[in-house]
Amino acid sequence: MRKLQFFTVFIALLLLLGIYFFADFKGNKAGKTQQAGGHAETGDAMNPNAEVVALDFEEYSKQQISKLPTSQKSRITDLTEKANQVNTPIANKDVAEFWEREKDLVMAAYYYKRAAFLENTEKSVTFAGNLYQAVLQKTEEPGTRKWLALEAIACFNKALTINPNNTDTKIALATCYTEGTGETMKGVTLLREVTKTDSNNISANIILGKLAIQSGQFDKAKKRLELVLSIKPDNTEAMYFLAEAYKGSGNKEKAISLFEQCKTLVNNPDFTKEIDNYIKTFK
Repeated sequence: MRKLQFFTVFIALLLLLGIYFFADFKGNKAGKTQQAGGHAETGDAMNPNAEVVALDFEEYSKQQISKLPTSQKSRITDLTEKANQVNTPIANKDVAEFWEREKDLVMAAYYYKRAAFLENTEKSVTFAGNLYQAVLQKTEEPGTRKWLALEAIACFNKALTINPNNTDTKIALATCYTEGTGETMKGVTLLREVTKTDSNNISANIILGKLAIQSGQFDKAKKRLELVLSIKPDNTEAMYFLAEAYKGSGNKEKAISLFEQCKTLVNNPDFTKEIDNYIKTFK
């Protein structure tokens, strides 16, 4: 694997393992979870993303190229023309790595996906899907989020045709549906498939717990999150959302206790400040 690809793998893993939790921990975002709509275990409400127009990648690409210095425009034009002509994994990775150096991971992910589909290996298409999903976690603009999710979904579906039994891929695909396209029940169906064969799967139970909170099904959320904590007592993500479930069901004392435990385990000044401020909003 090339040096730049190591960097992208690191970024993808960092975002997926870290930001996935910390992007949702703040009080202002936590307060939104109970208004998100949808029915995690009983059926979808109207999908708010259905009318969102996905990013026009061709137009986006033109805009990004136009922002480059003249010398860089010439370089990326040559690389892109070569990739389009020969259409090999290496040629597409050259384009991807150019955009990676420019810190444009939307462009980079697109060309890593092209390379991955040509290689047609589980490892390569999963890598591309993970990169799309990582960028999705940091993106706020709805159209871009939808496009990233759809691209990631294509990658993970491709990976599942190669290895239908990969649990991690199913969970990643489910997350794209629930967080990217708003197709909650598609995600829930995949997560239930995982928990049907592995009832103790931590990631699937946490996501299902979060979705249950979003739809106001706090008892279901508690059951799933308490299961996770019975297996892994120091899982701060499960602990945080279990606190949210108790808060939502009216047990403020239990919620505060769990938030305090979570704060101690995370042991981060910024996190502590956010939690303290959040507790003040409902104490």
